[in-house]
Amino acid sequence: MLSVNQVAVEAVYEAKTDTGASIFDYIENRRREERANALTAEQRRLLQEIEETKQRLPKNLEEGKPAPVAFEGEDMTYNVVTGEFSATGKVDIVQIEGYKFTSDQAEGNTNTQEIRIKNKAHMLQLKPDAPRVTLDGYNTVYNYGTKIGTMDKAKGKAGEYYISGKRFEFYPDHIVVHDGSQTKCGAHTPDYKLTAERMEIWPEQIIRMYNLRMWIKNNVVGKKEYSERRLDVNDSGYFPTVGYDKDSGAYVEDSFEFPFIKHFTGVINAHLETKKGIRSNAEIHYNNRNLAVRGIYGYYRDDDGRYIQKEPSLDISYSKHFDGYPYSYSAEYEIGHWVGTNARSLHQEFEVGLSRDPIILPGKYFLFLHTSYKITTDKVRSTGNNTRTNGMNYDVTLAKEFDDRFAAFTAYHYTKSNTKNSLYAFDVDDYSHKFEAGFSYRLTNLDRVVIGWKFDTSEGKLADADYYWFHDFHCSTAILRWRDKRKKLEAHWEFAPW
Repeated sequence: MLSVNQVAVEAVYEAKTDTGASIFDYIENRRREERANALTAEQRRLLQEIEETKQRLPKNLEEGKPAPVAFEGEDMTYNVVTGEFSATGKVDIVQIEGYKFTSDQAEGNTNTQEIRIKNKAHMLQLKPDAPRVTLDGYNTVYNYGTKIGTMDKAKGKAGEYYISGKRFEFYPDHIVVHDGSQTKCGAHTPDYKLTAERMEIWPEQIIRMYNLRMWIKNNVVGKKEYSERRLDVNDSGYFPTVGYDKDSGAYVEDSFEFPFIKHFTGVINAHLETKKGIRSNAEIHYNNRNLAVRGIYGYYRDDDGRYIQKEPSLDISYSKHFDGYPYSYSAEYEIGHWVGTNARSLHQEFEVGLSRDPIILPGKYFLFLHTSYKITTDKVRSTGNNTRTNGMNYDVTLAKEFDDRFAAFTAYHYTKSNTKNSLYAFDVDDYSHKFEAGFSYRLTNLDRVVIGWKFDTSEGKLADADYYWFHDFHCSTAILRWRDKRKKLEAHWEFAPW
């Protein structure tokens, strides 16, 4: 069953920790999002130009008319009868709805509201209800009245994605890319990319792709008929993770999604390792707003390398943020047949939780609060006996950013379930009272070290100590983890933006 811990976040670079170091994933992702969402110099200039254009316009614009356009060029000619115009030099065409075209030469017609640029053109889209788009391409035709146009042999960015295509088509509510590619890797030769016969970029920050191929360097590593992703969510799920640890040996894992009808998606989480062979699972997902339902079958692995077989299991979860308040609540129920090393049972978990949005305190302190009530029952197949654990869980985490390089945290967790009162040792500790602490320090722009400690406060002893080294390549990262108390070295490598 998934934890509803407020601190748990979907990380671009995941620490794979049980000492609380995932809080640094939250900090690193927030920093990454701040960099990604910061306006570029030309985007700031466009906003200024739009405001200046608005100031020069009549106060009472005719409703239903196309948004006004400002034309600037070093040498301009205009025919007042036909509406034809041409401009050379540094030509800027700005529409106050958030579009700008720049070129050395442009022509068009104010009557038909058409712009034509045969040579190279630079296009900028900056609208509050759509992804930010920056493109450089050729043979551009655009009608600023209908907001329909085309651009050939273009490349640039859409949201956080580097994108290119043989032909771009612009429509009022979306952009279509033919024979296109996209990646979050900004290297001249991307470490990874996706190519598709057709891509659609929608205002809801969604990119839809048809007949796509997945590339690592110059090699195709996978194909799909259809896939879609959000432009505003960190996600490297297209490409596999490769790693090594003492329990599994060398392993490779990847996820494959197969949307088949509205709200329903099939998912295969493939895991292949040298020691235990195939340890994969398959799921059917139903997602509709705040409700998620998963049908589950296969192997699942916790952070200590322990497996559980679910054959099958059903997981139902609902989560929602209180409107106007900094709180979220959640409820989750799982029922299914679990098979562990020494037991088989009908397993049930029910958990309700309440989380506080991160509290930002003076001095770059972040406070995370979460509590939940959880009931776990198991009916053992061989004996028919029941085991039951129920009680409150508490999570309090305080993190501090000292500067762009150094961050630290402390945390206290209480979980009712532990290996002493649970039928399975899967995803539980040997103790209930936990204190955690750690720090993250960026040595260089490419290297970061993290240390995390976890203490069993009931026994007053150090239970776990993790040491990490993160090394960033162009658009992927290698992570080394030394688990000191277990004397285990782990390594994994994954594709992700940085």
